[in-house]
Amino acid sequence: MVTSPARTLTRERKTLAQIKRMVERIIALRQQGIYVTLLAVCPNSEAVLEAAVQAAARNNAPMLFAATLNQVDRDGGYTGWTPAEFVRKVHEYARQYGCHEALYPCLDHGGQWLKDKHTRERLTFEQTTVEVKESITAMLEAGYALLHIDPTVDRTLGGPLPVETVVERSLDLIAHAEAERQRLGLPPVAYEVGTEEVHGGLVDLNAFRRFLQLLRQGLAGRGLDHAWPAFVVAQVGTDLHTTQFDRQAAAALYEIASPYGTLVKGHYTDWVDNPADYPLAGMGGANVGPEFTAEEYDALLALEQREQDLLRTRPGVTPSRFHATLAAAVDASNRWQKWLQPDEQGKALDELTPARREWLLKTGARYIWTEPSVVMARQQLYDNLRPIMGDPHRYVVDWIARAIERYIVAFHLFNARVFFEELGQ
Repeated sequence: MVTSPARTLTRERKTLAQIKRMVERIIALRQQGIYVTLLAVCPNSEAVLEAAVQAAARNNAPMLFAATLNQVDRDGGYTGWTPAEFVRKVHEYARQYGCHEALYPCLDHGGQWLKDKHTRERLTFEQTTVEVKESITAMLEAGYALLHIDPTVDRTLGGPLPVETVVERSLDLIAHAEAERQRLGLPPVAYEVGTEEVHGGLVDLNAFRRFLQLLRQGLAGRGLDHAWPAFVVAQVGTDLHTTQFDRQAAAALYEIASPYGTLVKGHYTDWVDNPADYPLAGMGGANVGPEFTAEEYDALLALEQREQDLLRTRPGVTPSRFHATLAAAVDASNRWQKWLQPDEQGKALDELTPARREWLLKTGARYIWTEPSVVMARQQLYDNLRPIMGDPHRYVVDWIARAIERYIVAFHLFNARVFFEELGQ
């Protein structure tokens, strides 16, 4: 008999707390004056994943890893990882850094057309739904701990979806996940619902209340009360271009969500100006992704600056041309174009202002870390520097880990694993 990877991972995580129970504990801790927000790192590269596990280990902190369908999927995504490979990577680094529990692989934005490929290929609603459901099954088999169900996009419509439609499509995906989980004989998983995007219809408080009410009724009607979500995502003032967290709005959302045993989770937490306000406002979790790609980018450019000095003292060394290679790969990917402002439409990357071009390179770098030309240039950079500075890869990982620890400290996660250890016993 062949043992599934998910069963093996379940046995390995002997004291692994279910995320839903962690949320209940966070609510209870608030009554004691202890405020904690869980950090979800988006694993947009292997260096970011390693840095996150390292940071979790040396701070004794729980850590979520929120992987989108673009990043990790059955086709490998832009990281090159299938769900099973991604979970194996998490556990490899857990063993390397002595951090065997409280690491949670998660799906981020699981919904129709939220994988760029589905939009590019103009899939119908039925086709993209089938693809998302098959991916959910693969993630359950791999041992994911949380699934973000986010059917808030419809490429066939010109406006936002009604809340009722969002709820009905959420129920359909949750019902599929629960049926597959039971068929596979797997333990419970946690769910996250909603979106921070305006098109999800969950921005104003009345719509937020109605969404939760309809979802509660719908799950009860399907006999799925046990699948009530741990998190609901909502707009808390931040997006890809704003960095001010709205503590007042988040606190109001907490008052609505917490009686359901659910907490609000914020997305687009990258570069937020006031991260320490998240736990004070009752935020249950926060996703950070592009910021850590930018940190990886900055670390590599700092290494290339050292390489430039090295070339003056060792003229026979072959330069890596890392930045030029990365810029060419980002440009060729065309994925930077989705972030163009109205006055930038139709322009080539090198026609934009230096500041905008640099922002697009930093943000788009996550899509091309695994491109062969970029991998080769990075290896050349490392090979050139290794005789002088030892391990350049360690330099990059440590750089990213320091950025991650900014959130660990702000969210009061240092040694916070002790609050949750007994939940999984």
